[in-house]
Amino acid sequence: MSGNTLGLLFAVTTFGESHGPAIGCVIDGCPPGMELSEADIQPELDRRRPGTSRHVTQRREPDEVEILSGVYQGRTTGAPIALLIRNQDQRSKDYASIAETFRPGHADYTYWRKYGVRDPRGGGRSSARLTAPLVGAGAVARKWLREQHGIEVRGCMQQVGEIAIPFQSWEHVAGNAFFAPNQDIVPRLEEYMDALRRAGDSCGARVYVEARNVPAGWGEPLYDRLDADIAHAMMGLNAVKGVEVGDGFASVEQRGSEHGDELTPRGFASNHAGGVLGGISSGQPVTVSIALKPTSSIRVPRRSVDRDGQPVVVETLGRHDPCVGIRATPIAEALLGVVLMDHALRHRAQCADVRHELPPLPGWIAESGA
Repeated sequence: MSGNTLGLLFAVTTFGESHGPAIGCVIDGCPPGMELSEADIQPELDRRRPGTSRHVTQRREPDEVEILSGVYQGRTTGAPIALLIRNQDQRSKDYASIAETFRPGHADYTYWRKYGVRDPRGGGRSSARLTAPLVGAGAVARKWLREQHGIEVRGCMQQVGEIAIPFQSWEHVAGNAFFAPNQDIVPRLEEYMDALRRAGDSCGARVYVEARNVPAGWGEPLYDRLDADIAHAMMGLNAVKGVEVGDGFASVEQRGSEHGDELTPRGFASNHAGGVLGGISSGQPVTVSIALKPTSSIRVPRRSVDRDGQPVVVETLGRHDPCVGIRATPIAEALLGVVLMDHALRHRAQCADVRHELPPLPGWIAESGA
């Protein structure tokens, strides 16, 4: 199976399956000399891990990370960094009934058509469980970006199902299970999720993520544009069906006089472009929104076929998130961090000696927010 590596100079390759003995990743290209330990990575994994509230899957995984290589005496050596997370709460028997059938909306059918074999236990390689090691790699990237460039990556939930979440403050995001930037709406979200769980159904979500203090000049046109690589990475996240950079699809209704971000001596007057122009970072905040489809594993009976092509009815049992978007915020942050780290190293490799008489513009003179 190919296609398991994200990045060029900062490259992350994940491995493992949902119900295998372990999952993990190998990070190649991390510069030497950075202080790194499990304590730098574990907090991000704790934000993503299952079982943290009644609104997500109750699979009990501590997601304790082990650094197997690439660190000596507390500092990175430049060698590949191997991260390992052991699976501890597999319940493979929950999937015995669907081993010979295909769950609607899942990758069961397409994996079987492509490889001629599939692991039905929790989706195997196609499971969102494989986002855990990616979050670990993102923690490594984000620490380097923060120390070297002062870059901060943060995200929040914008919408759950039909419920839009008005932005109040970033201070609220860490205080609820939804990563919502609005504490007042949390009781409504909880009621909505409880009703979905009782009905055995699911819903989609919209997540926003941004990176502040990204220097101008990162990106590799024409075909490795910064925004294209961000979209490529975000589409690699399970259940993502849409990616917007900046205003995204709202740009369709805008006039050129509105959308084009004017430049002033004090900085950009707006950020409709999302911090990327011509595939290259502008120095403004890089802003991204992703749309996640409803969870495909639901108790509602659905029509399908078995491996002989005969009609069957599938009812997915086991432990599943009624909204996979609830735990997507830390993953989207990690993906953005990995892409930015890769482009930081690529820019340094080719353009580190470029000098300008004009200093960088201050960024966006308006305050950014979801």
